Amino acid sequence: MADDLDSRQLSCYGGQNIKTKNIDALAETGLKFNKIYCSEAMCVPTRATLFTGLYPVHHGSYQNHKGVYTNIQSICQYLGKEGYRVGLTGKNHSTRPRSVFPFDIIKGFEPNCVSTTDAYFLDSVSAYISPKDKPFCLFVMSINPHKPWTVGDPSRFDPDKIKLPADLVDTKMTRTDFCKYLAEIRELDNQVGDVVKALKASGQEKNTIVIFLGEQGPQFPGGKWTNWDYGLKSSMIIKWDGVVTPGSETEALVQYEDITPTLIDIAGVAPIRTLDGRSFLSVIQGKTKTFRQYAFGIHNNIPEDRAYPIRSIGDSRYKLIMNLTAQKDYFLKYIMAPKRIPGTYWETWLKAAESSPRRGH
Repeated sequence: MADDLDSRQLSCYGGQNIKTKNIDALAETGLKFNKIYCSEAMCVPTRATLFTGLYPVHHGSYQNHKGVYTNIQSICQYLGKEGYRVGLTGKNHSTRPRSVFPFDIIKGFEPNCVSTTDAYFLDSVSAYISPKDKPFCLFVMSINPHKPWTVGDPSRFDPDKIKLPADLVDTKMTRTDFCKYLAEIRELDNQVGDVVKALKASGQEKNTIVIFLGEQGPQFPGGKWTNWDYGLKSSMIIKWDGVVTPGSETEALVQYEDITPTLIDIAGVAPIRTLDGRSFLSVIQGKTKTFRQYAFGIHNNIPEDRAYPIRSIGDSRYKLIMNLTAQKDYFLKYIMAPKRIPGTYWETWLKAAESSPRRGH
């Protein structure tokens, strides 16, 4: 799983700035989902949803860094009861309380998403996945490309030649920062390749389902912490030899709430009726082409800045976004503010707006 990924940058999803060869390789041998959504574009709520199969208001982690309710269960219990070892390595924001998330914590990947370095090793991961007498479910949680964008080599990208997302204001600093962002996507792609190599070396590749997830959108205005598609729309690729058609893709509408129910279904466990999501195994198997009718979104902006509640609902064609306090200004303390923040691309955006022909529109 990535961290704050603009999935549109992956070359298998149409990205033109970088060749993500290892993630592309999964797409070439797996099933690519074109309409997978988070229900809240924040790290902790999205991960809590992934692990529990519940909407944020039901698992309790509906604000960033807010814990889940203590009376619920997660994928750890659901698969643990079936004899699975359920482990996690890397970013561990949604692993507390331990009573809900009793993961086997595996060393190897960096757990702190704001770390300026991201050294990793696979020895512990290889040891965890190698035993063939007991099944495993391992979450490998990268911190890339989460800010501070200090990992990788941005000099491999030419700021003048990259193609910026249309959502962003085209300034020199925006381009420079986006090169740093792309460098972290390259590191993410390298990690995916290394994990797949470790899986092959363990002898477990043919007996393992590999799922790549993009999490929510990037930490740019209009992305993370919004209900626009730049924030809520994600990516998912499933490689399952002998089950999915290599190089296939689906337009079926799914949400992160549906992933745990699907894993439970794959393991042969009866559906858990108290979950908000449901299994899309039939989509993976190619038996159905559609799934959800609607994808739902929620945002509240706390603790990232002043409250600004947003709700959304969308189908495969339309999307309605409702700002419940639309009369108020919307800001995020990390990347934007009512006034200029010296030395940031946000300052260059405000300066560009002063002379923009669209000023006042």
